[in-house]
Amino acid sequence: MATKDSTKSDSQRTGSVLDGQRKGFIIAVTSSFLLLQLLFLANLCYLYGSLYKSNSRAHALNVLAVDYDGGIIGQSILGAYGSLRGPTFPTLQVHTTAQYPSVDSIRTAVCHGDYWAAIYALPGASTRLSAALQGGDAARAYNSSETIQYLWNEARYTTTAEGLIKANMETLIAASRVVYSHINGTRALQSMNTSDETAVNILMNPIVASNINIKTTTHGTRVLYNTVSVALSIVQQFFFVMAINGVSSELNLFSKLPPRTNGLIRMGLATVYTFVGSLCWMGYVWAFKEGWDVNGTQFVLSWMAGWLFMYINFLVLDIGAVFIPMHFMPFFVLTWIVTNVTSSLGLFETSPGFYRWGYALPAHAVYQVLVQIWSGGCNNQIYSALPILFAWLLATQLGIVLATNRRCRIARAVDQKEKEAAFAAETGNDDKQSPEASIASSGGTKDAIGPDALTRAHSAPPKVETPETPLHDWAYSPSMPVAFQGNADRAVASMPKSKSQ
Repeated sequence: MATKDSTKSDSQRTGSVLDGQRKGFIIAVTSSFLLLQLLFLANLCYLYGSLYKSNSRAHALNVLAVDYDGGIIGQSILGAYGSLRGPTFPTLQVHTTAQYPSVDSIRTAVCHGDYWAAIYALPGASTRLSAALQGGDAARAYNSSETIQYLWNEARYTTTAEGLIKANMETLIAASRVVYSHINGTRALQSMNTSDETAVNILMNPIVASNINIKTTTHGTRVLYNTVSVALSIVQQFFFVMAINGVSSELNLFSKLPPRTNGLIRMGLATVYTFVGSLCWMGYVWAFKEGWDVNGTQFVLSWMAGWLFMYINFLVLDIGAVFIPMHFMPFFVLTWIVTNVTSSLGLFETSPGFYRWGYALPAHAVYQVLVQIWSGGCNNQIYSALPILFAWLLATQLGIVLATNRRCRIARAVDQKEKEAAFAAETGNDDKQSPEASIASSGGTKDAIGPDALTRAHSAPPKVETPETPLHDWAYSPSMPVAFQGNADRAVASMPKSKSQ
């Protein structure tokens, strides 16, 4: 019987609470549900859109073409390109041997980043092939891979380099072999020494692809360098911003210490934290590099570049925590991560035009610097990447000064409000005036009340429950808040009082 009464009592209390709060609960949950869905939908559409139909924009990638042969093999390259030319194939920029007199000059152009790759017919290739078809020593000395070569840099956006550059160059050379057979197959067959088996085999496979890879980058973890590593290096800074704010909240540092001292403490901690964080970042890159040929100097340079990137992100997130209402911080943090990852993930050449604003983001700039370091100086983008990074550094340094001053000013206002509320609770004064103002309004003086009373009034009283305000949220934000906490608070505040109350 007692159990039934207890169950009935619990049911009545639950019903009583829900009667007064059901509407507010539904509004708060529904708004959070919809807005968070839209947040992730918008960000992931932005990310996926950067790669949408990227293969159909392969023609935006320029490949240098030079004919050092001057014979039938050189003509075969151009003939094959004519059959493959289209939106899904890189554009060949044909230049003369006067403009690029040697393979070294071609390598310099590709290394500098003027072209994604270069393809060229080797000098004397047609002559060697013609002699080999006659059989004898020329046939035995002939090497099919010494006809057409392509040169590329795998370290420069490895997935794109392999998918759109290497694969298409291999296709072009295979097509050149077919074109050669169409152009010269009948004549070669008529002049060939059919009694020489080696010569017959050469005619069957006269051209074989060969390549020069400026920086071989084949290890499995390479696909994480401009994706997961970028995202987590930003998340890492956000966690530390939350940690510092949590400690500062517990110790009331923003109200007790002047802005300059607060700023120096935070910047000192951020400098050391990002320095060690970048060391760990490059540490796991090097630990799992397998046989990747990079040295200690490149490690240190990568470490410094990562340090600058992490430090910038710490400042951006710390500034955001001050000027953006806390219930909108999830929007800012997720969007900042996704836009930065998108800027480093793929090529702007193969993305829709509006994505090119990502040139201004720090993730794209730091990845360009890292590729140059790892390539031994190739893909030279320092002239634009470093100014972008240092512009972010300067802007965030100025912003953090304003943010720290604002944070301390708000914290002092919150602290003063809590003192006034505590004093009012002690004295029964509903006006919540400061101790001195309360004394004056009551007709007394400081001397009349005595120093002990003033000391007690200004001393930290027992903690008094005071309603949190947006000022409190901005001053102390130790952790990621519940999404749209402000919406929930307003919904609850508008609820009618339940009968049980």
